[in-house]
Amino acid sequence: MAEYDKDKQAKEYYTDIPVEKYGFFLKGAHSLDWGMKNRLSRIFRPDTGRTVMFAIDHGYFQGPTTGLERPDVNIVPLMPYADAIMLTRGILRTTVPPSLTKAVVMRCSGGPSILKELSDEQLAVDIEDAIRMNVAAITLQVFIGGEFETRSIRNMTKLVDMGLRYGIPTMAVTAVGKDMVRDAKYFRLACRISAELGAQIVKTYYVPEDFETVVASCPVPIVMAGGKKISELDALTMSYRAIQEGAAGVDMGRNIFQSDAPLAMMKTVNRVVHENLAPAEAYEYFQGIRSEG
Repeated sequence: MAEYDKDKQAKEYYTDIPVEKYGFFLKGAHSLDWGMKNRLSRIFRPDTGRTVMFAIDHGYFQGPTTGLERPDVNIVPLMPYADAIMLTRGILRTTVPPSLTKAVVMRCSGGPSILKELSDEQLAVDIEDAIRMNVAAITLQVFIGGEFETRSIRNMTKLVDMGLRYGIPTMAVTAVGKDMVRDAKYFRLACRISAELGAQIVKTYYVPEDFETVVASCPVPIVMAGGKKISELDALTMSYRAIQEGAAGVDMGRNIFQSDAPLAMMKTVNRVVHENLAPAEAYEYFQGIRSEG
């Protein structure tokens, strides 16, 4: 029945208070749709604007990577301590408990193995399956300077278009082949191209010189790739510097699951990213809790 105002008390419209014009905490995302912003808020913590993403998708091109031989045993127990998990749909369906409420960033490219030319990738997931899996973002490699550069960029733009259709953000991962130089000039090029062509997040590598220019020239959030296994102190130092120089988070895999104390490393990376814990203090904290495993 429609409301009848005659016998109701006076309403309060707060005419003296301007309507709130809600912004958004994440770089470059203010004009996105509500659903996409909501998904981004599942990946990046609204209180810090940062994320600790846990990358375990290595098997899609290199098989049972060291530390990932049994994800159900070694990896699933670590997932609750990450903000987001980056993985393939195969591992998500077969191994991850549906009760896990962490944001899922789904790998959507594939094709060649480590035995072939890695830049020869194709899209490998249909957007409807990503929707069925309730993912927070979709992701793929882009190979700027690679043999199949144009194809990888076309893969990305197709994925961006599909994501926009359903409110799912796309993260572009700037792959670095054996013949590509890892310096700020290259990553400025790769990250800017990815953002210009529609990616809402870019994952890239840290470089010790001028990394802040890579971040500044990219109009969307940059998440630092963890890369190959290095010492815990070096990994924490790299994470700290990337965050202090503008990165919106880290996406670590091998530097967590190949650590002698993966849970302790995961917890320590969280403090570096979300609490700005400096490297020396972070390593001391890691040493203090490493008995946790």
